[in-house]
Amino acid sequence: MNAVLRTPASEANSLPKPQRIAAAREVMRLEAIALWKLSQQLGDEFATAIELLESCQGSVIVTGMGKAGLIGQKIAATLASTGQPSHFLHPAEAFHGDLGRISRGDVVLMLTQSGETGEVIQLLPSLREFGTPILAITASTQSTVGRAAKVVLPLGQLDEACSLGLAPSTSTTAMLAVGDALALVLSSIRGFRAEDFARFHPGGALGRKLALVEDEMRPLAQCRVAKATQTVREILVATGKPGRRTGAVMLVDDDGLLEGLFTDSDLARLLEQCDLQALDHPVSEYMVRKPTTIHAGARMSEAVTVLANRKFSELPVVDEAGKAVGLVDVTDVVAREVGDIETPVPKRPAKPAVRIFPGEDVFAAG
Repeated sequence: MNAVLRTPASEANSLPKPQRIAAAREVMRLEAIALWKLSQQLGDEFATAIELLESCQGSVIVTGMGKAGLIGQKIAATLASTGQPSHFLHPAEAFHGDLGRISRGDVVLMLTQSGETGEVIQLLPSLREFGTPILAITASTQSTVGRAAKVVLPLGQLDEACSLGLAPSTSTTAMLAVGDALALVLSSIRGFRAEDFARFHPGGALGRKLALVEDEMRPLAQCRVAKATQTVREILVATGKPGRRTGAVMLVDDDGLLEGLFTDSDLARLLEQCDLQALDHPVSEYMVRKPTTIHAGARMSEAVTVLANRKFSELPVVDEAGKAVGLVDVTDVVAREVGDIETPVPKRPAKPAVRIFPGEDVFAAG
């Protein structure tokens, strides 16, 4: 086995900290300059590219090799999440059956800085046979890929930010920016809305932010609901629910219209005043009349903003007529944010038995 020789860290030719930071800033500066120049060079060919994508009746098939392929996967994901069906086709795998992913009505978005990448060029005869139009993001219209494409978005000759001028960096940054521009301009033209975005992003923090309140609230059947004519004591006894109860009781009339809200804070104030007789008075004397509500159909982001800004713990949800349909509880919101993580409680060794009466062994409480 050949030993791998490594230079000791003490002997390594390392840059001092200020120079490392300066080198990182220079990489970002070079890439930023390249993007600015590219943005100023965009012309009619970009509008033509958008028209091609807008007329796409199928999917946008994104392809590229190496680092360009990795950028292509991100562009395909962005297109798909903003309303344009899209998927990535690995050019090498295309010749082992994946060409079957291309169908009539598709458009191929081809990424290659040189325009001469062998695996990508091999796709051209098949795409020509299929009659699939090509939109190319490449350096020059005069490259092999550039000449074969229906529309070319030329990047020009870019200097890589790599100190050796070799590792794809500026070029892949430029490809990513052009891909984002295509996807976002296309979605804007098509009137892509927050509701559409939410449909494609149901999971994670983003999904919760875009979710409708009725998707996250406690439905009415799981809420504490009572009549304003009932006494505080009657309500406390009658409105128990299994599991963790909400910190508020919604008070509705015979038609289900929300009349008020009685919270745990309202109850605490009565107890702090030592006014126990108040427990047998109608809750209407102590409830919050015309409480702040949110309508069904609103976004959870709106509900969270109200909870945070008004420092509420509960927010009733009503329909257009003002009928109570549910409740957003801040503890439910927090639980969803952090996830339902159950921390296992470590088991403590059993304590020795304690004899209380002759013949009886009773273990001490944990």
